[in-house]
Parts: sequence; C-alpha cells; structure tokens
Amino acid sequence: MSASPLRASGRRSFKWTPYLLIAPALLYLLLFFAWPMTQAIRLAVWEEQGLLSLRDSPGGEDSVGTVEQGARISVMERRVVPLSAEESDGGDIWFFVEGKDEGIGEVRGWIPESRIRIRETDSSGAPVLGTVRPRLGASAGQGTVLHETPDELGEAVGELPARAEATILRRGSQEVWYLVKNTSDEKSVSGWAQGRNLQIYSDGESGRVGIGDTGRFTLLHVRRMLKDRFFRSALWTTFLLMLLIIPVQLVLAIVMALVIQSRIRFNLVFLAIFAIPLAASDLAVGIVWSSIFTQNGFLNSLLYTFGLISSPQPYLTAATRHWILVAVWIAEVWRATSLVMVIVVSGLQAISQEVLEAAELFGASLWQRVRYVILPLLKPSIQVALILRTILALQVFAVVIALGGGDVVTVLANETYRQYYALRNMNAAAAYSGLILLLSMVSAVFYLRTVRGGEEAVS
Repeated sequence: MSASPLRASGRRSFKWTPYLLIAPALLYLLLFFAWPMTQAIRLAVWEEQGLLSLRDSPGGEDSVGTVEQGARISVMERRVVPLSAEESDGGDIWFFVEGKDEGIGEVRGWIPESRIRIRETDSSGAPVLGTVRPRLGASAGQGTVLHETPDELGEAVGELPARAEATILRRGSQEVWYLVKNTSDEKSVSGWAQGRNLQIYSDGESGRVGIGDTGRFTLLHVRRMLKDRFFRSALWTTFLLMLLIIPVQLVLAIVMALVIQSRIRFNLVFLAIFAIPLAASDLAVGIVWSSIFTQNGFLNSLLYTFGLISSPQPYLTAATRHWILVAVWIAEVWRATSLVMVIVVSGLQAISQEVLEAAELFGASLWQRVRYVILPLLKPSIQVALILRTILALQVFAVVIALGGGDVVTVLANETYRQYYALRNMNAAAAYSGLILLLSMVSAVFYLRTVRGGEEAVS
C-alpha cells in the first residue's frame, strides 16, 4: 500500500483549532488586563511633560538640549516672532482695535485676545466688535492698555476702560521666545524656549520651567507614594488583614466543603446557607456589619441584654482602631469564605471515590483520610483559591470604607482611590495600583512554587 501524499512529503498539517479556541481568552486578557495595566504602569513611571526641549533658534526644529520641568532658569534674551495665518493656531492671538481713550479720544492699538470679549462677527466668522473685559479685583477706572505692536512689552498708545466697545480691525498672532540658561544643574545648557512653557518672574531675568514638551522616565511618583504619610499604615494594614483573613478562610472553606461533600442529611441545605454571602456586594456587607458594630447596633444590644456591658460601647471610632480591624476581619471572612469553598468543593468532586474508599478500607480514620489523602489531592484547588483570595485581599476596599471611613483604617486600594479622586493625582494613584499588581504577582509566583500538585503525595 503506497504512502499518502502527506506522509510521503514529510509534512504535517497545522491545526488551527486550539489557537482559535484560546483566541477569545487572549483577546480578553489583552483588552481588559494587559492594556489597562500597561497604561497604569506608564502613568506611574512616565512623565508626559517632564522635559522641555531647548531650540537652536526661535521657532527652530533642532534641539540643543533638555531641561527638567520645574528647573530654575535665567533669561538672556526675549524675542517676539510673528506667525502666519497657517501657524496662528499655536501662538498668542492679538487684535488690532479702535476705541475711545477717556483721556486722549480715539486710539488704535493691539490688545491680547484674553482682554476682549467678542460681541459681533461678520459673515465669515471673523470678529468685528468686542468689549474690554474688566480686570478681576480691579476698580472700574482701571482699563486695558493698547500697544503699538502685538507685544506686552511694546510701547503703550492708549488705554480702554473696562466694558468699553472696541472695533476689531484685524487679527494677528505671534510667539514669544526666550533665550534661557538652566541654572539648576551642574551641567548648564542654554537655548530658546517658548514663553508658554516658562514661568518668568517679575524681574524678567529669571524663572522656572512650567510645562515640558517631551516625556521622560521617572521614579518621582513612586518616591512620592513611598513618602506619603498614609503609605506605611495602608501597607501594614493590608498585610495584617491578609495574614488574619486568608488562613481562617481556607480552614473554614475546607470544613464547609467537607460538610457539603459528606453524606449527611440536608447537605444541600448547608450549601444554600453557605452560598448566601456570594449574593451580597462588598459595600452591602460593609454596611450590614457597620450597623452591627455601631453604638445602637446589634452587638451592643446583645451584650447589654446579657448584662456584659452597662452602656453602649463605641467600636468604630479613632480611639478604638483595633475594633475596626476586627470588624473588617469578620466582615471579610463572612463575605468571601464561600468563594474559597466553591473552589475547594470543585476540587473535592475531582477526587476519585475509589481512592477514599481504599483509604477507609485500610483502616484510615477521618482525620488520616483528610490529612494524607484529601489535602494532598486538593493542592491544585488550594493553590487557585490562595492566589485568587490573596489578590482579592490586596484589593479590599468597600468593606474598609463602610466600616472605617478610609481615614482611621486605610489600605492600599483606599489610598489608590484617595489619590485619584480626592487629590486628583493620577500618577500617584497609578503607583499605588502598580504596587498592588506587583504584590499580587509575587504572591501568585510564591503559591505556584510552594503549593504544588499532590498526585505524587498519594502515589
């Protein structure tokens, strides 16, 4: 019998099916994990406007060096560069207007766009009439100076009072460039920079770099995170909650899973009861346990009924910080143990009944079967449960907010929220989220290397 053409040529057909099956998962990871995490890390270590490029000439393209944002500079020369109509979008807009000076009568001159409010435009959209804007905090007698040239340092030709009408004759645009020298670093560099990127002091001879035009790698935001006054407290509280929550949850989850898998009556009822916390959100659980620990809550009522206290005790206050930790611990154990239980139950269902029956036949007690048979075979499930629960413990947030307000007791996730929403510091928030990601990855690698599959344990 002759060989098939496929075998005769020695080629194997490439099977696309496995790759097509995992393609949606890879796409999901790329869109909802890899890309957001990359952007967060970029915010933490990359400063978009961290450097200002100095040019060889006003309006030039060639860079002669860079200066860091915030660096001190000395001004050596100032030059105004007029822009054409095509280039006007990137410059300072001025209007050549005609108006009435209360002292000298009709005058013509240049006024910045920021000092005039447009009232009328022609058919092409060009402004033809406006009024002078009043200066904030100034009296009605103080007006706006008209200049002979479109330059704030140009010669004054008159002054228009606030709210006076001005006829707009034409429009012009220009850029102000400064020849500056960096005085912050030992290695000085000089070159031309646009005025909008600089903060020039009132003396006109010194200033600082305000906004850069080039990004740079920096650890500034990471250092700010490490120096944050809440950082150590948040890190310590997060680790403490992990150490208190995860072992207790794992033990309880194994016991609950064994109860469900046992042949006792009403084991399905126990499953329904154990699964109740899965239906509650983090915030709802926090609110429920907060109502229990308040001065008028269930705990004080119960203790007072049995005569254990003479008056309601405050538990969720700054003076009783340890009780807030206890409340968070209890709420988290109650809320998320069922999740670990589901993973352990799936692992128990994968264990062959023949193995358990053989162990029982050889006289192994319940404890011996659990210790030497069930737990070793549960290691893959325990590994998954530990990784998932550690990641969730690092992200605990809503329960802490509900019970402690986020001030007395704070965690890393809470500091991420505070930096982003309260302080509007996206870079520091990204540094906190990057730290949470790093700790999650380190813990996952640790569990993968220490908690290995247990097939060889019973072989």
